[in-house]
This record gives sequence, structure tokens and C-alpha cells, in this order.
Amino acid sequence: MFIDEAKIRVKAGDGGNGCVAFRREKYVPRGGPSGGDGGRGGDILMESSERHNTLVHFRFNPEYKAQRGRHGEGSNRTGREGESIVLKVPVGTILYDDETGEKVHDFSSPDERIVVARGGRGGRGNAQFATSTHQAPREAEPGRPGEERHYRLELKLLADVGLVGYPNVGKSTLISRISAARPKIADYPFTTLQPNLGVVVVGKEPDEKSFVVADIPGLIEGAHTGAGLGTQFLRHIERTRLLVHLVDVSDASGRSDPANDVKVITNELASFGAHLEDKPMLMVASKIDVANKDKLAKLNRFCKRQGLELFPISAVTGKGVNELKRAMAEKVEEIRRKQSSDEVAREAPASSVPSAVKPQS
Repeated sequence: MFIDEAKIRVKAGDGGNGCVAFRREKYVPRGGPSGGDGGRGGDILMESSERHNTLVHFRFNPEYKAQRGRHGEGSNRTGREGESIVLKVPVGTILYDDETGEKVHDFSSPDERIVVARGGRGGRGNAQFATSTHQAPREAEPGRPGEERHYRLELKLLADVGLVGYPNVGKSTLISRISAARPKIADYPFTTLQPNLGVVVVGKEPDEKSFVVADIPGLIEGAHTGAGLGTQFLRHIERTRLLVHLVDVSDASGRSDPANDVKVITNELASFGAHLEDKPMLMVASKIDVANKDKLAKLNRFCKRQGLELFPISAVTGKGVNELKRAMAEKVEEIRRKQSSDEVAREAPASSVPSAVKPQS
């Protein structure tokens, strides 16, 4: 079951209470205070993991409580600290405060760990309150309560390439052809009800290139307002580097104008509000083994006017698939290099920029 949203309640452990105790030893007639401090409550941490790919474990177990710290004891014995809890989330999860809506953290890489609720501090025992003028204190502090927070988790898949288009245009067949992914394939709309990921490898060592492709469930007109599968899966396209737009050029779709299909999907991407329309895009004319020549010619003219690169393919026969794989790999590598150079430029220290030479007086 693919779950990409969940709400959870976390409660860190309370701190243990401080102890009121006095020394009772033979030959020590006036034993002083010996109450120990309470132990600290356990924290609740959250860590990104590549072994998880869904939030389903939070959907069925939405509450988590860490262990409280033990109370202090006599003979200046400090209470044991409570055990912390580590919650594992998939890479690509965004953590929001459910009460304020504020983004707390974006788990964009593996093994990131943050504290989402801090345990309460243990209270001080009466030994901590002893002074020269107050040598037999009978007061101790209670432990502090641990933090309690409500969070909303949202998963956005991390993929290099996102396959988009109307339902039943051949996205699932294509990803099953170019990767080891085995999504459900059938001849009716909305066969794909959850995103599928596949790793595509192009070339051979040492020039081998690999990238991750996401098969996004089909979009229809009005998807950004919730029509069809709506915005439920549009968010998964946000992190992709490249979009591959599949257009059915056969008569099976029942739609006569492939150029209009492109405009509808492009408008839905733009209306979603995450600048999806600005992402680099490759156009694919799918099902050319049973293509309507007029529709293919019309789509070809439209792509030329828009300056879009068109790749006619048949995922069933394999025609044109290798050319598309190479084009996707080259485009992804180009985008990766550009993003890396941009990050280096942003992180470059200001001192590395040469200062202007002052004119001599």
C-alpha cells in the first residue's frame, strides 16, 4: 500500500522527580541530604532511511511516546534516563507542524536525523539545595514534562525523470520496458493508482549512466482542482529534474487532437503552482506501432513550433525506446552538472571574489 501523507502525535518522556533523602550511616550522627536527581526523559528523533518508501507504518500507528526518566534515589543516585525513540521515514519526506503549518524539515538525503520532541529535564534532589545556612533541605524539584507535538508528514518521491500524460498512454508499459519495475498494465484508464519507481541504466562500464524514473498516475483536465486522481500525485513531480510527456497517437484514446492533449496537461502542471511548467521536457509519441498518421504528423508540427524534441516510440515492440533512453540520460546528466555548478557557485566564500583595485592617489 502506497501512503504518501500521514499525521502523527509524538510525546517525549517526562523527566524524573528529584528525591528527598538523608544519609543514615553508622557513626555518622548528622548525615546530610543525599537525594539524587531525576533522570532525563527520552527524546523522539526522526531519521530518513532508504529502506522505507511509504508512510504506511504511520497511518496505522499514529502515536509515539518515549520513556520517562526514573526518579532520583537516596545515596545521591541519579535516576536512569528514559530511552529515546527513532522514527524512520523515507527519503523525500517533508515534516510540517500540523498546528502552525510551518515546515520543520525536508529529508532530502539518507541518514538525516533530527529531534522532533525533546525529553523533559530531571528534577533536582534535595542534595542540590544544601547550603551552609540551610543544611537539611526537605525540598526537591519535580521533573519537567517532555514536549508533545503534532506533525504532518508528506512524501514527495525523489526521481530524476517523471513520466506524465493522460491515463492509458503507455507510461507503465514504458517504465516496465526500460527498467526492472513491474507496474500493473491494462487497457483501461487509471490502471496506475500509485507512483512506480524504476532505475534505468544506459551504456556499459566505465561509461555507464543511471537515473531514476517515476511513473506518475494519469492526469486529466482539472487535475489541479482534484479531478481524477487530482493533486494526490502531482506533488511527486515537484522534485524531478526532467519531465517526459507521453502522447497517445493511436485511435485508442478517442481524442482527435494530440496538440490539445499536450496543452491540457501543460496547463494542469502550470495550475498546480509549483513551477512544474518550467521544468525541461521531452515529448514522446507513444504507440506508433498502431499510430494514426494524421495525429502523428499533427503532433510533430506542434512540437516543432514549440521547440520541443519529439521521440516516436512503441514500448510494445521496442522501436525508438533506446533512442529515448539515451536522450533522457544525456539530459539528466546535463541538468545534474548545471545544478552542481550552481551549488558550488552559491557555496563559494565571499573572500574568493576579487575585490576592486583602489586607485592610487
